[in-house]
Amino acid sequence: METTGLIAFLTEHQTAVPFIAAALAAVETIAFLSIFVPSTALLMAVGAASSTGAFSLGPIWVGATIGALIGSSFSYWLGWAFGARMLAAWPLRDHVDAVARTKALFARWGGLAIVAGHFIGPLRPVVFLFAGLSRMRFWAFMAFNVAGAASWAYLIPKSGAVGGDILGWLWRALGF
Repeated sequence: METTGLIAFLTEHQTAVPFIAAALAAVETIAFLSIFVPSTALLMAVGAASSTGAFSLGPIWVGATIGALIGSSFSYWLGWAFGARMLAAWPLRDHVDAVARTKALFARWGGLAIVAGHFIGPLRPVVFLFAGLSRMRFWAFMAFNVAGAASWAYLIPKSGAVGGDILGWLWRALGF
């Protein structure tokens, strides 16, 4: 879908924008699914499309926050319910080094690793699992998770919107 098609679709289906953002964010934060869908790039594209003024960034932020909370909480539950068996499952069993780095990061930084996990792609699939696996208290997990999810859900589409604004300014400055 080209850019004008994306903008037209999102403008025509504005009521669906928060749900689209929620689905993208949920997939991005669910262990094992995040490697198949480039949701961060798609949320940046939706943010860039919002720079046209056709729809607001607010509903994207709300939807993406809710989706990220759902996805990361589900990953936390997977870690809690299935424990070390999750680490033996594909693709984690093939990335022992990434798992070891995430485990060390989580041991050192605790809840702050959850906030960082929203922003650092290689951590995202496993940091929420580690929170559950390590039996972190759910409400402590959620406190850090809400902070990370809300800031990620705002900054990723916003960076796309800023990029869209810059491209629009350049386009006009060049006389197009």
